[in-house]
Parts: sequence; C-alpha cells; structure tokens
Amino acid sequence: MPSVAIVGGGISGLSAAYYLSKAGISSTLIEARPRLGGVIQTEEIQGCVIEAGPDSFISVKPWAMDLIRDLGIEGDVIGSNDRERVTYILRNGRLVAVPDGVQMLVPTRILPMAISPLVSWPTKFRMALEYFRRPRAAPLRDRSVAEFVAEHYGQEAVDYLAEPLLAGIYGGDPAELSVASVLPRFVELERQYGSLTRGVLAERSKASGPRPPLFRTLRGGLESLVQAIFRSAGGTKFIHAKVDKIERSTGGFRLLIGGQWMEADHVVLACEAHQAAPLAQTMDARLSELLAAIGYSTSITVAFGFERNAVHRQMRGFGFLVPKHERRKLLACTWVGNKFPHRTPDSLAVLRCFVGGMGGDAALGESDDVILNAVRQEVREIAGVTAAPLFWRVFRWPRSMAQYTVGHEERLREIEARLESLPNLHLAGNAYHGIGVPDCVRMGKEAAERIARMRPA
Repeated sequence: MPSVAIVGGGISGLSAAYYLSKAGISSTLIEARPRLGGVIQTEEIQGCVIEAGPDSFISVKPWAMDLIRDLGIEGDVIGSNDRERVTYILRNGRLVAVPDGVQMLVPTRILPMAISPLVSWPTKFRMALEYFRRPRAAPLRDRSVAEFVAEHYGQEAVDYLAEPLLAGIYGGDPAELSVASVLPRFVELERQYGSLTRGVLAERSKASGPRPPLFRTLRGGLESLVQAIFRSAGGTKFIHAKVDKIERSTGGFRLLIGGQWMEADHVVLACEAHQAAPLAQTMDARLSELLAAIGYSTSITVAFGFERNAVHRQMRGFGFLVPKHERRKLLACTWVGNKFPHRTPDSLAVLRCFVGGMGGDAALGESDDVILNAVRQEVREIAGVTAAPLFWRVFRWPRSMAQYTVGHEERLREIEARLESLPNLHLAGNAYHGIGVPDCVRMGKEAAERIARMRPA
C-alpha cells in the first residue's frame, strides 16, 4: 500500500485525502495552521451564518455537489435566491443595476441595456453591433481579459462590467488576467460564433429543463463540508505542523516536519503555489521557479450585522460592486440574507464587504479599527447605510487568491512537463485549473485517482 503525504489542509488537500480513503489508501495530511479548511471558515453569530471566505460554489460545475452527495449531506444544500439576484455597480457615485439579461459580462437583451445608465450610447451601439461578428479563421494568442472584452464591447464595458465583476471574483486586474484561463467558455464561444452575444443566446436555446440556482451552499456554512470530510476520511492522519523541506529519496520522498523526517511514496502539494515553490526547490529548481511565478492577491472580508428594520430600505438585490475608477477600499458588498435567506434570522441583516485585491496588500498592515471605520464610511456614502452595526468581524487572507495572468496556460504546460520526471509528485489547488470550490475538489480527486492508478496490482 503506497504511503501518501498531503501538504495543505484546504479543500483541495481534504478532497485528496477523502478520495484516497475511498480507494482504500491511507494518507497523512499536514497543515501548518491550527485549523483545516484553508480559506473556508464559518462562524455563527446571533443566529447568523458568517462566512470568512467563500460563501458558496457555482452550480454548473458538478464536483462540489458530487462530493457532498458522497458525504451524505446533500439534505443541507440550499440554493441562492435568484429571484432577488440583482447586482448593482457604482457609476458616478450612484448604484446602477446590472441590466437584466447580462450573463457575466455579455448582454443578451436589447431593451434593458438600452435604457440602462450603466454605459453610454456609443457603447450600447457597439454592443448591438457585436452580434454580427464572425469567427476568425485562425486561433488567436492568449490575450488579457481587458483586451478581449474591449475588442468585443469597448473599453467602457471593461471599466464598468469586466473589471468590477472580476475584481469581486479574482481580486485581479483584467489588464493582466488571461482570458483563456479565466473565461475559457467565452473564448470557445468566440471561436465558434465570433459574437459572444450570439454564442450565449445559442447556448441558452439548447438548454432544457429547469435551471438550477446559480450558487449553492450548505445551510450551516461551508465549514460543515470541511467537518464532514474530516469525519469521513478514514485512515487519514492529520498533523498540524509546517513542512520545512522535501527531498527525493530512494523510495519516493522524505519530508522534514518539526525537525523529524517522514517518508512517503507520494506527495500531494495542495498548498498555495508560493508555499509549494520552496518545497519543490530541491527536487526541480525550474519547477520551483514556475510555481513562484504564479501571482496571488490578498483579500479581507468585513462582516457587519444589523437590525433588519434599520437597513431594510438599503438591502437592494445581492449587493454592489465598485469599479476601479470609483474605488477607494471597497471592492464589493453582499447582502447575505438576500442571497441566501436561510443564513440570517428575520430580525437581522448581514452585509459582507470585501477589501484587497491586486495592490491591496497595504490594508493588511492596518488595524481592524482603521479598516472598519473606512468600510463603514464607504458603505454609508455608497449605499446609505447609516445604522450602527450590532456586531462585526474582520477576516484577513494574505496572498490567498491565485492570479491567472496572461501566459498562464503556457506556464501550466511547462509545470506539467516538469512533473513527468517526478511522477509521484502531484499538485492541487486554486493556482492551476480553477479557483472555486468545485475546481479545487476536482483537482484533489484527480490527484487521488492518479495515486490509486499507480498502486501496484
């Protein structure tokens, strides 16, 4: 039976441990922090479910739900309240609703976009004409998201659709993010149809049956998924310590943990790429360089709890986004009870606010009081929330959000080529093929499946 060491106790490492356990393979999961789950962390305050990190996962990707069903907790799954799924974007100091029919950043309905003050008439005309674009004969090089969106819809669409949306998801800059890695579906639609609008409409016409909610989560918070994996990953040994070094050995690898060496046939690096890079140094210096080249942004989540009666007039839609042109600290805010009604009691409301992103590391050095005061001031000015909060929390996630910059796919190809000479070394996590919970589950599962296939007959 192979011995497996998993470095990193986030959802990727936990998924690898769980699926190894299902295959009858025991493993040792090593996490430097005193808790498991990585950026998944849930608190309950006065009956409100407060997510410190991600609050949900996207429904169209199946791997998180597959894991939840395997664990037998699908009865705890709730969906987003899509009837209230209106998002606002700050434009010239006013909150403007994203027009009905906009899918991610693609407009699919004429009238809502025509009457919206979100973009100017020249941009609206350009959006209308985009429908008639034809596919190109030759494939294009990797481009930035900004270049891609500007080519289809113009720079204003970059500034007031793509940038705020992607800052909220990736904490990244569309001028640097790779469209092939961040929006591969849209690149494929461009290849097939030329027009993104025509492609999205064609996809929609092929869909059948009721649409699932856009987001799903667990009633008691995503940390209940972490706890369910912990309970179910039989044969997994959990160690809370830092891995100082990894070396190749005759039988596979040896890991230096707290001054003690541990042997393993396989190693799964399920930590952030910037943590995996120094561990890979002794095994492959070029692999270490490639891992270190994957950028990360910082995120800070600030949660406020209010009496619902004091803020009910300000609780509009799912929340709002702040474009870079109008941004001070805030990237976005979400009204938790509107998005997931089961997460707050009827008498309370929770507003989750997001700070950080690329260039946001300076906020990490600020005290909680400084951050809280700045965020409250902006929320007051933008959304008119003047009520005093009943409670608040600040959660800091330094260098936690991987950045898929232009050339990311080429970098991954070289990483995977380097791994061919290290067949018992496996990578999983949000630095590679998707940042959301479903993709991280998938990568952990794939690492487990590769190890199981390599098991001696």
